[in-house]
Amino acid sequence: MNATTSIRRWVAQRLMSTAAAGRSSGISGLPVLPKKLTMPLRRDGMNPVPALARMRDEDPVRRMRRVFGINVWLVSGYQEAKTVLADTTSYSTDIRPLLGVGTDARIGGLGFTDPPEHTRLRKILTPEFTVRRLTRLQPAIDRIVTERLDAMEHAGPVVDLVHEFAFPIPFLVICELLGLPIEDREPFRKLGTARFDISTGGANAFGAMSQSRAFLQDTVTRQRRDPGDGLIGQIIRELGDEVSDEDLGGLADGVFTGGYETSASMLSLGTLALLRDPDSYAMAGRRETVDDVVAELLRYLSVVQITFPRFAKNDMELYGKQITKGDVLIVSLSGANRDNALGPNPDAFDPLADRPSHLGFGHGFHRCVGAELARMELRSAFLGLVQRFPQLELAIPPEQLRFRDLSIVYGVDALPVRLSPGTTAQVSA
Repeated sequence: MNATTSIRRWVAQRLMSTAAAGRSSGISGLPVLPKKLTMPLRRDGMNPVPALARMRDEDPVRRMRRVFGINVWLVSGYQEAKTVLADTTSYSTDIRPLLGVGTDARIGGLGFTDPPEHTRLRKILTPEFTVRRLTRLQPAIDRIVTERLDAMEHAGPVVDLVHEFAFPIPFLVICELLGLPIEDREPFRKLGTARFDISTGGANAFGAMSQSRAFLQDTVTRQRRDPGDGLIGQIIRELGDEVSDEDLGGLADGVFTGGYETSASMLSLGTLALLRDPDSYAMAGRRETVDDVVAELLRYLSVVQITFPRFAKNDMELYGKQITKGDVLIVSLSGANRDNALGPNPDAFDPLADRPSHLGFGHGFHRCVGAELARMELRSAFLGLVQRFPQLELAIPPEQLRFRDLSIVYGVDALPVRLSPGTTAQVSA
């Protein structure tokens, strides 16, 4: 194996580990990546950097550069992104060839698998995420939101919304969804927190990732003997030995990683966007308008900034560009969701605008399977927040906020808010 191949596989392994760890860890720890390739992950506050808009307007399918003998393309236009994401035959998301492992090796998650394996695994999950089945979670979601609002009120008058509200809600909802017993939730929460913490480097995060996967694997094994009321138990009751413990544990882990930090970032950044627009904040507190607010927040924020990479299976032409077999295509969801194809002034947050469907959940057969659950969480959370704290306001100057630069899932580290005007207490820890 030559040096270039070794480095290429090292980078692929690090990228896969980052993605598997919730697609949240920043990639600044990969110094071999050229700065140009990190541009789609850079933002100016909540907005993509101007360079991304210029690239999209001038060349929505652009070769960024050649890395380790592979052409890397960025797809940033709305229609161009839909075309790539909807194509089920021209691209692969199977990263195993880059890792030098066989096609029988299990790498976990739907994002890195192709049909027929992807089809088989997704078929197991899809019935559990229909609107009809998710409706059973609505009372639990409403209860969790109310409990977190009570905790905020008790901790106030100034609290960190990320710590008290944005992260606990999706975590507890996922615990309800999976059917984790109460006694398992605290150790699992600690693993989840460590999994997304890269403050001391990636080793601890990756270790926590392995431990949380093992935790869920053990949960599946136990529920095989005594199925619970959640998703894990339901699948076991319906499919029995047709689904292995390994597959079900991997799917449960994918549900956790795909729905935890993404929803938490939507709640924190969404609240910040609404606090900048009092009319929209009020709309989020009304049942007849909250869905419009949520849809626009998903488009405007695009917290999942890029898709899993697509590898060209053959030489082809894409919007006038010659793609070579093996080339990597990255779709910029944050860029595509700000395309003029979505209506006038797409850089503005406007819940009243009549826009085409956004790509916040992706598109095509890799579209987020938990999209409806995410909308349910956001709807209940924003309704509850605005109704309980109609005068909520930012407690620090906006320029003091710290955003997560170079993060595949974009977010803010903390969001100190004042529950009602005129209070000056310190932020609750």
